[in-house]
Amino acid sequence: MVLALTVLGVALLLLVLGLFAFGLRRRVIQRSGGTFDCSARFAPPASGKSAGKGWRYGVARYNGDRVEWFRVFSYAPRPRQSLHRERIEVRDRRLPQGDEELALLPGAVVLSCRHDGLDVELAMSEDALTGFLAWLEAAPPGQRVNVA
Repeated sequence: MVLALTVLGVALLLLVLGLFAFGLRRRVIQRSGGTFDCSARFAPPASGKSAGKGWRYGVARYNGDRVEWFRVFSYAPRPRQSLHRERIEVRDRRLPQGDEELALLPGAVVLSCRHDGLDVELAMSEDALTGFLAWLEAAPPGQRVNVA
């Protein structure tokens, strides 16, 4: 009985510490400001596949001439992807289709982009999209910006 209570107590403590670590990591990411909720899909499915597959929920943060993307359900202190402003080519903007409506946050807009030759889709709120496009267009003089 004592062993079972000890194991249960340790498991509960680990659960609480894990949740605390998620919250602390999110606070550290947001500390410098300029963050927004942003789901991402770095390998969009081929045509004929389910449109709702491959989306990952995350937080994006502006950092100079980069947008750093962090997975929400991760303990990693570093961004999973870093998108450089001068290498982002915006191709299309659309509303979620089919299964995507279930995979993304309500009110999300999908932005289809190309970065370093790879297809990337970012889903964010309308307000975050306005800020993102303004950030892209605010590149320093002499840098090329590809906004459709």
